[in-house]
Amino acid sequence: MSLQTAHNQALRSLKTIRRREAAALLGSGILQHRTFATQPEEQQPPVPSTSPSATSSSQTSPSSTPTSSPSSSASSTDSSGGSGRPSLSRPTPAPRPSPTPDSGSPKPFTYRSRLKFSPDHSFETVIPRLPQQFGSNQRLAVPDETRALLEDIVGTFRAPIRYAFAYGSGVFKQKGYEQSTGNPPMLDFIFAVTHADHWHAINMEQFPSHYPLTARIAGSSLISRFQNTGPGLWFNAYIPMKGATIKYGVTTVDTLTSDLLTWKTLYLSGRMHKPIRIIKDDPRIRLTQQVNLAHALRTALLVLPAEFTERQLFETITAFSYAGDPRMKLPAENRSKVRNIVSLQEEWFHELYWKLASGIPGVHWSPGKRIVEQDVEGKMRMAHLRKLPLNLLTHVEQRYLAKSPEFAAMKEGDEATFWLKVASDEDLPSVIDSSLQGIVRGPATAQSLKGIVTAGVFKSARYSVTKVGKWWKGRS
Repeated sequence: MSLQTAHNQALRSLKTIRRREAAALLGSGILQHRTFATQPEEQQPPVPSTSPSATSSSQTSPSSTPTSSPSSSASSTDSSGGSGRPSLSRPTPAPRPSPTPDSGSPKPFTYRSRLKFSPDHSFETVIPRLPQQFGSNQRLAVPDETRALLEDIVGTFRAPIRYAFAYGSGVFKQKGYEQSTGNPPMLDFIFAVTHADHWHAINMEQFPSHYPLTARIAGSSLISRFQNTGPGLWFNAYIPMKGATIKYGVTTVDTLTSDLLTWKTLYLSGRMHKPIRIIKDDPRIRLTQQVNLAHALRTALLVLPAEFTERQLFETITAFSYAGDPRMKLPAENRSKVRNIVSLQEEWFHELYWKLASGIPGVHWSPGKRIVEQDVEGKMRMAHLRKLPLNLLTHVEQRYLAKSPEFAAMKEGDEATFWLKVASDEDLPSVIDSSLQGIVRGPATAQSLKGIVTAGVFKSARYSVTKVGKWWKGRS
């Protein structure tokens, strides 16, 4: 097959795929009038020809002999030629035999769409399936009663959710929060969706009371734009549902995966360093979450000494997302929050990180042991350093280049020597800490200010009073 023929077939297939996408978006009404094929190009039904030859052939007289076989076609041609009238129709070419699988002939080019259509005519990006056991460390168990409640709440939303997880003291035990009291903690959720504008439009129609009056007037388009500011989240708080009080944040799959891979804001990725209960899973996010957990582990190894306890490891990782958070400086958060989280959740932290740590060279963490040992030799630390998330690595590099002209000259001369020098520097833990603060401070401040708009004045005041109470309790 020539390159031009393959190109033409690809264009025809692409037009078919675009018509299918339009049919999926407009609904099933179109499908009643036109069927879009899903088989390869060569298996599609033939399109009626509108050429002059076809028209003249279709308008033959009833007395003409039908061309049902090669012999009859030949006799018709002979009779036509014998009458002295020239035939206007071109001779029909013989059908080209299809190549057998063993012939070695190249298969016809076929454009394969990456869109998978569901019965409700929605489509989603298809990615290769992950192994069944991949990311098994992320599947943390919770009591059956809690699991059923979380799934029931998420199942209430009619708007499509690609990935959903619950986190916080309402799901996992935390010191200072008693589950048996008459005032249980709020259940916190994060929903990752494909199109924020579309999602909020459906959700506002189902649950208008979840949004403040200003948001309902502005509409879903402005809500999605406002959501994209800061860390890319929209929160609805103090929502009564299924006998519980919930708070749910809405983000997009692209925003979530970007933060998991690069630590652009460390707002979502930092929350996912800690135990979460996955309610709706997505292969793309499961893959990037595994990368995020490995990033957290390597960052902690660069901060910690050659020997440390697993609790020190868990507290170090938990503290990443609170570095630079203005709530930790103001009377708006419990000062002992990191210790309170880890103290009663060590079992889940161990499940998250033990398997990952066992696969990192130079880390020795035996099963059942509370002590972790690591190789702190310069080249090993450089290997951890070069695999840090892009945003954090960029912050560390900029701080060292501004620290001394020696580092800048070394970076220009030999980059490997520069990173080895940085990895061996005794100030690296403090540089990493200041870099984390620089990453977290801006998005965390923006999201705190956004809460006044997304939650409304009264809910924001209620939330602030609750946070001040937690600060006072932690201080005492």
